[in-house]
Amino acid sequence: MSILRDAHLKRQIWLDMLFRGVTRLSAFGVLALLAAILGSLVIGSMPAIHAFGFNFLTSAEWNPVTDEYGALVPIVGTLATSGIALLIAIPVSFGIAIFLTELSPRILRRPLGIAIELLAGIPSIIYGMWGLFVFAPLFADHIEPWLSDNIGAMPYLGPFFIGPPMGISVLTAGIILAIMVIPFIASVMRDVFEVVPALLKESAYGLGATTWEVVWKVVLPYTRIGVVGGIMLGLGRALGETMAVTFVIGNAHELSQSLLMPGNSISSSLANEFTEAVGELYTSSLIELGLILFFITFVVLSLARYMLFKLGKREGQPS
Repeated sequence: MSILRDAHLKRQIWLDMLFRGVTRLSAFGVLALLAAILGSLVIGSMPAIHAFGFNFLTSAEWNPVTDEYGALVPIVGTLATSGIALLIAIPVSFGIAIFLTELSPRILRRPLGIAIELLAGIPSIIYGMWGLFVFAPLFADHIEPWLSDNIGAMPYLGPFFIGPPMGISVLTAGIILAIMVIPFIASVMRDVFEVVPALLKESAYGLGATTWEVVWKVVLPYTRIGVVGGIMLGLGRALGETMAVTFVIGNAHELSQSLLMPGNSISSSLANEFTEAVGELYTSSLIELGLILFFITFVVLSLARYMLFKLGKREGQPS
């Protein structure tokens, strides 16, 4: 019996060591893959880095004929479309999640939840085609003229809403991105709102709180980490989106203050021009755009992790 027990113990030790080795290899494999991607981007970007230096980030010039390249227009377009998407998606997603968890009749919760999940599964190219052939013409005919005539006359907001009603613009791309990220943010918010203990909400209702007070004073403080995580998930999707933005942003390397004018983003620049890039400097400039997008995403996710860390440390403390 002792021999069998010792053999079984040795076998368990070897299996445990194998399990630890596989998990360690998997973890370090992810880091190695990340380092390999970063290294390949840096190496591919070196010709452009040597040729343009820091001016690559501040120049709006993009001329393959003269080999003059700058990343300012794609960077501004990426940040602008992502910012517009979040400004629209956060309140809409919050309203959807609150309705599904607090206000919706029970018979509607499951169908609406399934519909949101189906929206999250639609390929981005479908959103892009719908935006180009359906949304953009309607936006140009009915919304952009109103924006130019009314908001365009305001002293501070006016310069951002002046332009011909083309339908293809930075604002259109931001709206399409918002439609794409709403299902992701709303699904996360709905899931985290559902884990709030019913006892907490019922106690607040018993004290005479309204639905809004319960949401603002009980649900949001309890789920703030999950809510921020869902928003950052949507932001990450918006920053890296390619095909939908490519269809409706206009793909113009022109820097304009107006959101109604065509623009460009990093991902759409790569999608449109990488296969046609001729010459080392042209290709290297596009790779450097990818490196910049990698850096922007890394900074955003790092800030999100730091925010979640700070929120986690404040758990249980009075606000």
